[in-house]
Amino acid sequence: MNEKILGEPSGTSSTSAKGAVSSEKGNPLGYAPVRSLMMKFAIPSIVGMLVSALYNMVDQLFIGKAVGTLGNTATSIAFPFTTGCMAIALLLGIGGASCFNLTLGMGDKKRAPYFAGNALSLLVVCGAILSAVTLCFLTPLLKGFGATEAVMPYAKDYVSYTAFGFPFLILTAGGGHLIRADGSPKMTMICNITGAVINTVLDAVFVLGFGWGMKGAAAATVIGQFISAVIVIVYCFNFKTVPLLGKHLLPGFGIVSRVCSIGMASCFNQLAIAVVQIVLNNSLRHYGALSEYGAEDPIAVAGIVMKVNMIVFSIVIGLAQGTQPIESFNYGAKKYSRVRGAFWMAVKAGAAISLIAFVLFQLFPRQILGFFANENASEGYYKFGAKFFRTFLFFTWLNCLQPITSTFFTSIGKSVKGVFLSLTRQFLFFMPMLIVLPMIWGIEGITFAGPVADALSAVVAISMAIYEFRDMHRRDAAAKL
Repeated sequence: MNEKILGEPSGTSSTSAKGAVSSEKGNPLGYAPVRSLMMKFAIPSIVGMLVSALYNMVDQLFIGKAVGTLGNTATSIAFPFTTGCMAIALLLGIGGASCFNLTLGMGDKKRAPYFAGNALSLLVVCGAILSAVTLCFLTPLLKGFGATEAVMPYAKDYVSYTAFGFPFLILTAGGGHLIRADGSPKMTMICNITGAVINTVLDAVFVLGFGWGMKGAAAATVIGQFISAVIVIVYCFNFKTVPLLGKHLLPGFGIVSRVCSIGMASCFNQLAIAVVQIVLNNSLRHYGALSEYGAEDPIAVAGIVMKVNMIVFSIVIGLAQGTQPIESFNYGAKKYSRVRGAFWMAVKAGAAISLIAFVLFQLFPRQILGFFANENASEGYYKFGAKFFRTFLFFTWLNCLQPITSTFFTSIGKSVKGVFLSLTRQFLFFMPMLIVLPMIWGIEGITFAGPVADALSAVVAISMAIYEFRDMHRRDAAAKL
């Protein structure tokens, strides 16, 4: 069965089995303690994800202080562009990395580099296409994303610059997964940290020092992304496990389709987030205008809350991504107990982090909002913001289950289940609640949509994981007979 996961002909099964044994002896993914592997892969992954989340948050911090609420609203309007970039990065990055590790787990070192190489070249091509489309249709896109007339100039200033950085952002985020799959998670961390430090320093210089406002924040972001992308390119042509050659970069239909099918779950999750963000922005604009808060403050608040929560979510996603090489390799080598161990270790750590975040969000919402505002922020900004923090993120302590489980199914090659799980929270639950509840309770109904979706998606995720592990137990028992 495992040979067919990557489209191998049935006649290669004996060779693959021998290769798997050889790979298990030579690759620590197959024999090192799961806890130590989790520390090795998850910590750099977490740092990398945190750094990625901080890119936009740093911009919002400086913009909030220098420009004010309208500037923060503009970054919230622009956020779907970043999410779209991440969707492409995860489609090709996680897809390529998972296929790369699964193939190595089966002992096929000749085929494995084609997955990494195809993913790498397509990351660059897709980034350039997205950048061109964004610049050509910038104004209608921003209007569709929820920009009001007051916010439009700020949003255009910001996105017209950041769009040039889309290829670098996509290459850095997607290439980081390929580097991690090659057994160098620390290098992924270095790539992201380098860009983030440069972005932060230049934000202070351009926004506060030179007074360039939105354009300064955007320019700082692009420069940081460019430096990170250069590091990724240099590393990818110095792979450790297998050589990555020019021929591996040429797209092949079978390779690309397999990469996309495996990475589809993570991609769809990001696309769902982008679509939901757009609907959320427009709902807040509409119902906010009918409330005491106005149209702009609720959008600014929602963007801040999403990005603060993304810090927590980044840790959880980093944990999930840290399990990917372990789960992929050991599932390919039929070491199911190690697959289960990596999954549950990630769930326990994610639950602990999420619970701490829940307490902070409930106790200190106004203080968190204050970091993103200047002295001109209205009382409505704080009033709605505190309510949004406490209600919308009430079940944030359950948020770890859906991304960890979705990544788990992607890692073991069951992309259909991964795709379904990636859609549960955003499309199946949150979107309907976001449309229906405001019709009943106005803008207050928007705040209730979050906890309902979080609870329902967590139940579905854990149920699917338990069913899959029972199937693994049956396979273990059958193998011992």
